[in-house]
Amino acid sequence: MDYGLLRFFHILGAVLIGAGLVGVWMSDLRARQLRRLEPFAEAVRSIAVFYDGLVVPGALLLMASGGALIATVYGGLDAFRVPWIAGMVALFAFEFIEGNTVTRLYFMRLRRLSRAALESGHPTAELERAREAAVPAFTHFLDLPLFVLIVALATLRPESWTAFGIGAAVAVTVATGLTLLIPRLYPWTLDASPLPAARGEGAPAPKSKRPPL
Repeated sequence: MDYGLLRFFHILGAVLIGAGLVGVWMSDLRARQLRRLEPFAEAVRSIAVFYDGLVVPGALLLMASGGALIATVYGGLDAFRVPWIAGMVALFAFEFIEGNTVTRLYFMRLRRLSRAALESGHPTAELERAREAAVPAFTHFLDLPLFVLIVALATLRPESWTAFGIGAAVAVTVATGLTLLIPRLYPWTLDASPLPAARGEGAPAPKSKRPPL
């Protein structure tokens, strides 16, 4: 395949991943600020939409085009001797595995629990415990810093492992800081009052405003 076309698909995959991760980040931040169960469940659903609609397709496109570029342009296995290429591949592999085994599965569980809470009419203890889990929060906050590091490696192309090590340390530090700071800024508590009854389940019908004949 033509180099220009492969590069286009590679950039497109990166754009999709970046847009999806920003959407996930903003939706999660919005969910932390909500106190009512209905909008919280909608924000959690938006997280799943961003993951499945942008992050996953972008990751698959980036993986396919990146593999083709390494095989046809950068010398195959010899490319892994170059620090910036090997660093990008290692970070992408880590993000792909972590994102699909920890973060994405966590948000899928959160969506399922929020649906169950909506059906029961009030927040459940299991939902509250899941929302306060520390490890998925850390991996979630790690996604964007690692993605920025991948983009930095692709752009700056450092020839030593020192830059990779410094960038990885900064990414972990930023993720740790966000994991500690965000829950303090937005302590997560849902309104425990029951949801309004649906029509036909005890809710009074609205009075007619039509004047008498």
